[in-house]
Amino acid sequence: MTKQGNTKILYIVLDGLSDGPYALEELGGKTPLEAARTPNMDLLAKRGQTGLMHTVKKGIAPESDVAVISILGYDPFRYYTGRGPLESFAAGINIKPGELALRANFATNGYGKEDLDRRVGRNLSTEEASALCKEINRNLKLDSMPSTFQLKNTIGHRAVLVIRSDVNKLSDEITNTEPAYVRVGILSEALEEGSYPQKVQYARPLNECRDLKAAALASLLVNEFTIKSSEILEASPVNEARRRRGDRLANLMLLRDAGDRLPKFPDFKKKFGKNFGCLADMPIESGIALLTGMDAVELPPPTPDLEKDYSQRVKKSLEALRKYDGIYVHIKGPDIPGHDGDGQEKKYVIETVDRCYLGPLLEKIDLKNTIVVVTADHTTPCRLRSHSHDPVPLVICGGSVKPDRVTTFSEKTCKKGDLGEITGTQLMPMLVKYSRLPA
Repeated sequence: MTKQGNTKILYIVLDGLSDGPYALEELGGKTPLEAARTPNMDLLAKRGQTGLMHTVKKGIAPESDVAVISILGYDPFRYYTGRGPLESFAAGINIKPGELALRANFATNGYGKEDLDRRVGRNLSTEEASALCKEINRNLKLDSMPSTFQLKNTIGHRAVLVIRSDVNKLSDEITNTEPAYVRVGILSEALEEGSYPQKVQYARPLNECRDLKAAALASLLVNEFTIKSSEILEASPVNEARRRRGDRLANLMLLRDAGDRLPKFPDFKKKFGKNFGCLADMPIESGIALLTGMDAVELPPPTPDLEKDYSQRVKKSLEALRKYDGIYVHIKGPDIPGHDGDGQEKKYVIETVDRCYLGPLLEKIDLKNTIVVVTADHTTPCRLRSHSHDPVPLVICGGSVKPDRVTTFSEKTCKKGDLGEITGTQLMPMLVKYSRLPA
């Protein structure tokens, strides 16, 4: 029998894993998760309890950051301050209250046509993005009011922008220039592909903002940056080389999820009594974990070689499990083909995660002493090419957890599980409770 309090927690989040009810004809009327061969996820479902989870709240199609805050046990409506500050913190840029941080994407502008590629064909290298950031930081001056800015890339087409005014406070209560996400209060919600304009938007104060002057000034600076950065990007040697290769140009910056302060989370260990480590593919999830007081385990960035990546993460996960009471693992893989609408690729990624990450892990750990959780932060249906509000499948196995009647892991089967439907903030307290019960 496992002593009380000794059960480890292995909490695995597969980004955009599920497709909800959106089955694909090319997969025989199944979702990629249903069609994928996943013997290890199915084993967990057979030996554990299953259910569905609304990661933030029923009816919300969340971004990853707000969903992660929720599924780590923090109420996002209380603590969330925008994605921008989280991205800036993860990139090593601290902001003070009244400064503005935004998530940025390099994108392709189709020159007046309804042609916008929000991720530059997904082939902008981190090295190219770094060179573009250096050009913008060196050559762009904001003249509409005394201010400075810092643009820093993270991975691929992703970056963060911080704007500081020398004389005025800036407000985060502004709309996005990125058309695929709409501000709803402090949150941004994903819009279905094809339901939004295929061109950059211009920032403006939200309809109900507390400080109209500060929001108007922030909008002015964001729009000035958008226009001037595009001019610099068009003339960049990086884009000249991409043009010669026939690649899409990184000639536009899309900005979203402004924030003017960092969130202040209660310390995770004090809140839950557990010392956790985090292994995440993307900086944003590592940044959130650090802000809650978790340790971030350093990982190499994801590469096209999934088998190698997941083998590295198996080794790192096992090392971290020996060190911590629990670990939160966030794997980006399934989300990307979901956004690209590629069901076959998403099926392959899910199978590779199961075979090269989950399988080797389960061979090395004792489920009597370890609670294993597999779930997602949101749905990314291939048919929609965006996040949806549908709940995600959830399985909890090991330790004191008693099995239900479900024997496979999918959107449909988990709907029949004993966990029923829960919300994201309910999950972590549930895991901690299970970990304290004797096996």
